[in-house]
Amino acid sequence: QVQVAESGGGLVQAGESLTLSCEASGRIATINAMGWYRQGPGEQREFLAKITRSGKTTYSDSIKGRFTISRNNHKHTIYLQMDNLRPEDTGVIVCNAAILDVDNSWHDVWGQGTRVTVSS
Repeated sequence: QVQVAESGGGLVQAGESLTLSCEASGRIATINAMGWYRQGPGEQREFLAKITRSGKTTYSDSIKGRFTISRNNHKHTIYLQMDNLRPEDTGVIVCNAAILDVDNSWHDVWGQGTRVTVSS
């Protein structure tokens, strides 16, 4: 079994920063792309950013220039540095990872999410 777990959410004021972490665990052979999504109240899940194993990054237009995704392959962990937060960034931030386990099976893994609330 493989899984991911997020941490680092909280309540902040507009303009402040947060750093989120997502760590994968279990019987991992390798991890390809990992990414972050936002689930707002009553909204569909929205793509925020992703990073490949080699470090190539992709961002949604809504966060480009404010958020930075990074990765530590040795720790099976990605991070999301969230700067200049806005009230519309509020939501549950969910981690996703494409994981190959030691039995050579691929898994599309989602975390439970960590809540980010930005007050104006």
